[in-house]
Amino acid sequence: GLRARELANQTAEARGATADQIQLIESIYDEIEARLANGAETGKVAEVQGQKVAEGNAEVLDLVTAVAESELAVETLVTVRDRVISAYQDILNMPI
Repeated sequence: GLRARELANQTAEARGATADQIQLIESIYDEIEARLANGAETGKVAEVQGQKVAEGNAEVLDLVTAVAESELAVETLVTVRDRVISAYQDILNMPI
């Protein structure tokens, strides 16, 4: 979380990144934090739906929908993570 953001910013500054590049890193970290929070919440919803179905208090369709939403949240998080890694590598490859 915060430590990774600080290290990324320090590395970017040490490598001579522009203010726009550092702002991009900040916005990507903000996006990751938002997606993590959303993914955790979506996972909890799927878990609750699973319990309700097991108890006979919900439809299987509701569980399938909740699981699909949870999978989408994870896929989105992986995509954002890949963008962060790519941006970080671009900064590391910048000439000093």
